[in-house]
Amino acid sequence: MPVLLSSTPPTSTAPKPTKSFSARGGAGESGAGYQIWGQTRWFVEVKGDPAYVRAACEGSLQRLDVDCIDLYYQHRIDTRVPIEITMGELKKLVEEGKIKYVGLSEASASTIRRAHVVHPITAIQLEWSLWSRDVEQEIIPTCRELGIGIVAYSPLGRGFFSSGFEYDRELSLAWVHHQGNDVVPIPGTTKIQNLEQNIGALSVKLTPEDMAELESIASASSVKGDRYNAGLVTYLDSETPPLSSWKA
Repeated sequence: MPVLLSSTPPTSTAPKPTKSFSARGGAGESGAGYQIWGQTRWFVEVKGDPAYVRAACEGSLQRLDVDCIDLYYQHRIDTRVPIEITMGELKKLVEEGKIKYVGLSEASASTIRRAHVVHPITAIQLEWSLWSRDVEQEIIPTCRELGIGIVAYSPLGRGFFSSGFEYDRELSLAWVHHQGNDVVPIPGTTKIQNLEQNIGALSVKLTPEDMAELESIASASSVKGDRYNAGLVTYLDSETPPLSSWKA
């Protein structure tokens, strides 16, 4: 049976999509490089109150036409609602058999700890690649201390490491695979050729020396810029109010 994944969707707060841009630059062996990407997206409001969490889950069940979702994410943290409240509703959904496991995305180490007390977190989704390694400071150690699986999105640097030679993609993805058996990268692709290269990364064996060389090419001093444009919640601003502040 396939594993079904879903997440609580944010709510749209704008009638029309707007154009926004983010930028991040990096330096490689051949010299400095800079990538700018644009995306058309809706301005959204993240919601983690119990009523919305339940409505979002039931909507997912209906659209997927299933009775239970295996792994259900709170895909961004609502910083107006104590994480214990959001997790409390997710726990109820587990007890009711509507979801099996709970995941969080872009949550800080302290938010993860608070959430894990209410109900065990199965997976934390975060951006992790050769040029996005800030999560290694606190979040990765926290996940491993608590026995939480790590789901690495954008493991190819949002396409930066797939824009060159074929082996660049495989090496970059293999680097993420080599971070541990508790790490599952989720590279996106729209082409069969790229999918085959992603699969090929599983057979790439890297030595400690190889890992160190790859990391030196994409060192922290070589990567500049924010991951997202202003306004989109990341783990850096995912702290929620204390539980005592909540008034239902």
